[in-house]
Amino acid sequence: MTYRQAGQIGAQVREGETGTTVVYASRFTKTETDPRGDEVARDIPYFKTYTVFNCDQIDGLPEQYYHRPDKIIDPVSRIEHADRFFKHTRAVIRHGGSKAFFAPASDHIQMPPFESFRDAESYVAVLCHEATHWTAPEHRVGRDLSRYHKDRTERAREELIAELGSCFLCADLGIVPELEPRPDHASYLHSWLRVLKDDKRAIFQAAAHAQRAVAYLHSLQPVQALEEGKGA
Repeated sequence: MTYRQAGQIGAQVREGETGTTVVYASRFTKTETDPRGDEVARDIPYFKTYTVFNCDQIDGLPEQYYHRPDKIIDPVSRIEHADRFFKHTRAVIRHGGSKAFFAPASDHIQMPPFESFRDAESYVAVLCHEATHWTAPEHRVGRDLSRYHKDRTERAREELIAELGSCFLCADLGIVPELEPRPDHASYLHSWLRVLKDDKRAIFQAAAHAQRAVAYLHSLQPVQALEEGKGA
């Protein structure tokens, strides 16, 4: 909400907090007279900017503004051997927000909160995908991601590698996820199909890269850790 909206309900934005600019797009109708003398209605679009603050930046709001979603997964339902597997990789895994991604600049994996996933298997499958991306830097397996954000074809190749890596890892961990459809699934499939159509070797290259990534992640495990986890 804006600083003014907070004040109108008796709350106060904390001193030193920085707001976020949002843009409101709308249109209004204006009646004009055309050259023939007829009145015509014309839609005029406009933009208006506001500076808004998150509720966590504001003191004194009514309690409903601070509502937190109820946890939908009991922590005991986590898959322990999968948690151990990723712990042994020593990858930095942070939780928060609504998106999962690997950040090369800070070398960390960002995951949404565990409780936001439908089940533990879905969480692990997404983490497997991001962990495959995490293997890319030169000091790990050495896949070049320099053109990931510049070239759609290179992005599609890397995403295909990560998805295959997720499939391989889930199989190794004995996990069969039933993922919910995502808005970007269609665009991912479209980009993969284009790459596969243009390069008949792409699927084999992607699978080889994925296998190297998975092998690297396994190499970080203590001896027999995976077998013991699957047998637990």
